[in-house]
Amino acid sequence: MPTAYIVDAVRTAGGRRGGRLAGVHPVDLAAASLDALVERTGIDPARIDDVVMGCVTQAGEQAMQVGRNAVLASRTLPQSTPAVTIDRQCGSSQQAIQFAAQAVMSGTQDAVIAAGVESMTRVPMGTNATFHMKEGMGHYKSPGLEEKFPGVMWSQFSGAEMIAQKHGFSKDDLDRFAFDSHRKAIRATESGAFAREIVPVTIDTPEGEAQHTVDEGIRFDATLEGIAGVKLLQDGGRLSAATSSQICDGSSAALIVSETALKELGLTPRARIHTLTVTAGDPVIMLEEPLFATDKALARAGLKIGDIDLYEVNEAFASVPMAWLKHTDADPDRLNVNGGAIALGHPLGASGTKLMATLINALHARGGRYGLQTMCEGGGVANVTIVEAV
Repeated sequence: MPTAYIVDAVRTAGGRRGGRLAGVHPVDLAAASLDALVERTGIDPARIDDVVMGCVTQAGEQAMQVGRNAVLASRTLPQSTPAVTIDRQCGSSQQAIQFAAQAVMSGTQDAVIAAGVESMTRVPMGTNATFHMKEGMGHYKSPGLEEKFPGVMWSQFSGAEMIAQKHGFSKDDLDRFAFDSHRKAIRATESGAFAREIVPVTIDTPEGEAQHTVDEGIRFDATLEGIAGVKLLQDGGRLSAATSSQICDGSSAALIVSETALKELGLTPRARIHTLTVTAGDPVIMLEEPLFATDKALARAGLKIGDIDLYEVNEAFASVPMAWLKHTDADPDRLNVNGGAIALGHPLGASGTKLMATLINALHARGGRYGLQTMCEGGGVANVTIVEAV
């Protein structure tokens, strides 16, 4: 079977809700990552066969095929470049990577951009669902679903609490994990670990035009006491906003190519796609599926968890990566080494390619070979992607 390679992956620095990226239309935000990727890799834009764009809240400014609109808004891509927008919830752009890799591995395409975007400021989470409810146009939960899951409303918050309780994590455990996420993100930022992957975005500020290049969600003054003092999400619960991923604006993109494209276009890869896995399980506890998806991915890859040098497990809530560590018996020192979504933000549809940019750069910086990325997703689905640095 043909091999799929990642030539490079880039991301914008995250913007806080109502923060530095709030004035940037999501179409233009997505185009910024597309343009930077094309320019950094040096690929002939006309050779790109497709763009697969992840986006979760496809409403308002992110409606009407945001992937295609981003191509049309781009400075580098010709209008002849096709695009498609996909939604696998939080794993949307990780699935974009897997769809792009599958296209290359099938031999039907040679160069595909996997990307993602989410402006959670301008298109708030759930807009596409709540609009219909407000307008009396129906509900996403059909009579058939209600019959199978009576009285159950899908809630990632409830699922995260269920995981904390099931795996025996205390509020103090969760608080400490969140504090560590900020500390790792601070070290990564101050050491320049993110410099290669971050795409500068031009923004307007009261002082004039500026470049947004630093993840805005990091609490550089974070303390364990401060995190511990944040109000719980629900009475009697263990999670708070401080131990959950931050609402975030951002975009990201990765170039996936075949060996033929590498040779013909003179491109140098940074990673090889090793294993692609997606599984689904309990839609109620919902966020636990990365544990079991990882088991399947490692078995298919013929690898053990000790063979993996670095892991990126999305910090949707602290209980998710903590449960993943416990289940896999993985080395915590290899997990989210530059911080995670608790500190850096989780721009929903952009997080998959965002984490891949961080993973590949961290593997090269640390001389690692194998990296594993996984993401919990609404509905009880999880993607796992294993890459090998080259």
